[in-house]
Amino acid sequence: MSILPPIGAGELGDPDLEATAVAEPGAVTVIIPTFNESGNIRELLRQLTDAVPARLPCEVLFVDDSTDDTPEVIAAAAQDCPFPVGVIHRDTPEGGLGGAVVEGLRAAGSDWIVVMDADLQHPPALVPDLVAAGERESADLVVASRYLAGGSRAGLAGGYRVAVSRAATWLTKGIFPGRLRGISDPMSGFFAIRRSAVTSEALRPLGYKILLELTVRCRPESPAEVPFVFRDRFAGESKSTAREGLRFLRHLVELRTAAPLARMIAFGLIGLTGFVPNLLALYGLTAAGLHYLPAEVLANQFGVGWNFLLIEVLLFRSRRAHRHWADRVGRFALLANADLLLRIPLIALFVSQFGMGVLTATGCALLATFVLRFVGTEALVYLPKRGREPGRTRAGVRPGSPETGDRVEKEVSR
Repeated sequence: MSILPPIGAGELGDPDLEATAVAEPGAVTVIIPTFNESGNIRELLRQLTDAVPARLPCEVLFVDDSTDDTPEVIAAAAQDCPFPVGVIHRDTPEGGLGGAVVEGLRAAGSDWIVVMDADLQHPPALVPDLVAAGERESADLVVASRYLAGGSRAGLAGGYRVAVSRAATWLTKGIFPGRLRGISDPMSGFFAIRRSAVTSEALRPLGYKILLELTVRCRPESPAEVPFVFRDRFAGESKSTAREGLRFLRHLVELRTAAPLARMIAFGLIGLTGFVPNLLALYGLTAAGLHYLPAEVLANQFGVGWNFLLIEVLLFRSRRAHRHWADRVGRFALLANADLLLRIPLIALFVSQFGMGVLTATGCALLATFVLRFVGTEALVYLPKRGREPGRTRAGVRPGSPETGDRVEKEVSR
């Protein structure tokens, strides 16, 4: 599948421009991720046309994962717009809504980037206010908040969604109190960010909470907020599901364990949970009449398997592509079982050479083998093979590359 030039190539939207050629200060790219939002497109573009003043250089970039006629509707509706409108259609929605936004961030060339939903729950009239607040307050990030005076979450349908939204806000602010200082609504999907504050290579989104990803990984300085009223959806159905909620929780764990020390602590906590399947298996095997020594070895494999699954899902999700799953299983099991072989000689060494008591020596051996196991797991199981470059996202692929099979970029209006 061929790639046509990105929107406004040579003007706005070209990520390969030199710094001196970037659009004039204050220019904005509005990034709108879409999934089957054809019923909202015409009204959204009409309201954006009314909201954006002529003095504000603007382009709109849809990043579309739809299975309906949304791209065609965008193309038709864009003919009446006074600003460039472009579409990046992805056949593979890698990273979900957050991945779509990152794709748009890499293609945007304006000084300011505004991210908003297509369902009109985010009022287009606020786009100029977000950029103006950022310029006025010299902020790298401006969040449209439902929790400031003058804001409202009225568009959240039902008490259940309100409770979930509020609980998610409390949870994220509790986990990242420093990074989210000054941001009352980290769950907002409506915000403006300076292009210079975005390090797209650092982003690894999972699900739809891209603001949290940007705030934690890119650390924009001096965040500001403006209130907004979260409105009712104009057309279509909400994409918020229980599955998205689980992806959000996984995303929180991944963000919180980005630092090596935090990963090691999480690695240890996961290891502790492995005692449960280990002991249950040991009880079952010995109750069935198996001698306790081979039963101990077999039961240990249940704990190893449990730990491997949790580590794969929660701790090293973004690194799984570096090796085949069977290779990862084999290496992890080898390291986990080597722990048993190493621990006994270490205990003997600590007792005989350092004069430690048995309990103290056992504790020191457990700590030493735990650290070695964590370092070995990172280095031997989940780091890329030597000479292999990490896989690039499709947003960075140049036209003509064989990797461009599921991405189409095109300008539909200038």
